[in-house]
Amino acid sequence: MDNVLTQWRPRVLSVLRIITAFMFMQHGAQKIWGYPVAQRYEFDLFSLSGVAGVLELAGGFLILIGLFTRPVAFLLSGLMAVAYFMVHAPQNFWPLANGGELAALFSFVFLYFVFSGAGEWSVDHLRNQKA
Repeated sequence: MDNVLTQWRPRVLSVLRIITAFMFMQHGAQKIWGYPVAQRYEFDLFSLSGVAGVLELAGGFLILIGLFTRPVAFLLSGLMAVAYFMVHAPQNFWPLANGGELAALFSFVFLYFVFSGAGEWSVDHLRNQKA
């Protein structure tokens, strides 16, 4: 059983990366386009929320396809840490009470991708095989 689990590890890492990126991109799409759920405020590219929306959508897409995974994941991990400490933590210490569970979780999952890479099903993997 250990052999099967070990053999599938890079593929399951890819699935985790793809699902995480898809979920993350929805936050950017909501900020920029008001889709799939309308945003409560008008989109302004030159605001913190606007910059975050662009990074969430564009960075999320790069993570989704597994291109430049490590540096993009580092950037997004930092973005989510900043979001947590600027927006959520001042409201309450506990993530459940301050609504920051997703920001904290995204931050640590992206930090994991910095160290793990993209996995087998990724553009990064294809690029490394050709090199």
